[in-house]
Amino acid sequence: MISKRHVFEVIFGTSTKEGKRFDELLLYIILASVAVVVLNSVPILREKLGTLFIVLEWIFTIIFTVEYFIRIYVVPHRWRYVFSFWGVIDVISFLPTYLSLFIPGYNYLIILRIIRLLRVFQIFALPNFLRESKALYSALRSSIYKISIFLLLILIIVIVLGTIMYIVEGEISGFSSIPQGVYWAIITITTVGYGDIVPTTVLGKFISSFIMLIGYSIIAVPTGIITFELSKKKEHAHRFYCKSFHHQNPTDSTFCNQCGMLLTDHSTEETNNNGK
Repeated sequence: MISKRHVFEVIFGTSTKEGKRFDELLLYIILASVAVVVLNSVPILREKLGTLFIVLEWIFTIIFTVEYFIRIYVVPHRWRYVFSFWGVIDVISFLPTYLSLFIPGYNYLIILRIIRLLRVFQIFALPNFLRESKALYSALRSSIYKISIFLLLILIIVIVLGTIMYIVEGEISGFSSIPQGVYWAIITITTVGYGDIVPTTVLGKFISSFIMLIGYSIIAVPTGIITFELSKKKEHAHRFYCKSFHHQNPTDSTFCNQCGMLLTDHSTEETNNNGK
């Protein structure tokens, strides 16, 4: 008889051959189910193969449902798993199909199950990807206040310019309200330009040209902020430390600029020193 612990190691573990095979099979099923949802959204294919798509979708849904309840059964801390990130994602992978029985159209939300493909980082044990993703997350978290201030500034700009365009152009040119003007300012400053609202006066065209130039100039700002944080963390991770007193020194130093000791490159000393 298969023990509960063995099933847990197969489903949640990736170190064993059976566990890796199970996760790889699960990834293929996820990809197949997502492909069915995508193909079912094509009118011609839905008309010809609609019944087949429905049958396949229910097969995938049953598979994911059974898998989810098996996970709950074998996991030691059930509620911790249920409310964890992966537990919520696992529920999302099959819940929309059941909701579609009561609310039409919800079945297309099962496309969210593609998020489960993030398990590939666990399955194939990709430490480099995990390390770089943590570095990117850390850089985003460090720059969140700068980006927030930047977005607030952009919001103020589009509100002011949208209001000005509403006053300058008016309803004749399609600027029927201030929100409509703000909408136009947003799609202009982001260089999208749908063309559904176009200024016709000379002053309006001048303002729109000014907004376009602002748009091109601010595109690189968030990228620059995040890049700066990434480079700063990378530089910080490769600083040189003296063995005696852990003094920090520039990366191009050979001897400690405080005690004169020969420097070695081991950033882990900083971690060890902070952990004491």
